[in-house]
Amino acid sequence: MIGAVLAMNLQCAVAFIINPEPFLPAFELAGVSGMAALRGVGVLFVMWSVPYCLALWHPAKYRLSLYEAIVMQFLGLAGETAIFLGLPLENQALRNSLLRFILFDGGGWLALLAAAWISRRAK
Repeated sequence: MIGAVLAMNLQCAVAFIINPEPFLPAFELAGVSGMAALRGVGVLFVMWSVPYCLALWHPAKYRLSLYEAIVMQFLGLAGETAIFLGLPLENQALRNSLLRFILFDGGGWLALLAAAWISRRAK
C-alpha cells in the first residue's frame, strides 16, 4: 500500500516535470510560467516522497517516516479540500483537478493508515 501511494506520487511528479503542458488547462495555467509552476509542483512531489521511501523500505524500522507520510497525506487532503471549497463554481476545470487530488490523497491516506495498522506489531 505504501508502494502504491509512492508510485502514484512519483508518477505525477515525473509527468509534471517532464511534460507539464497537457496539464496546464486543468489548473487554469498557460505558457512558460504555467509550465514552470507545474514543474515546481513536480519537484515538490519528489521532495515529499522521502518519508514514503523510508516507510516502504522498512515500515517497522522507519515507523516515524510512515507516521510522517500519514500526516503529510492528511494535510494534502485537508488543504486541497479547503482550496476546493473556496473556489467559485465557474472555475470548473480547476475544481475538477482539485477533486482528483482530493480523491487521490483521501485514498492514499486510507491506504497509509491501513499499512500502519498492518505493520503495527512488526519488529
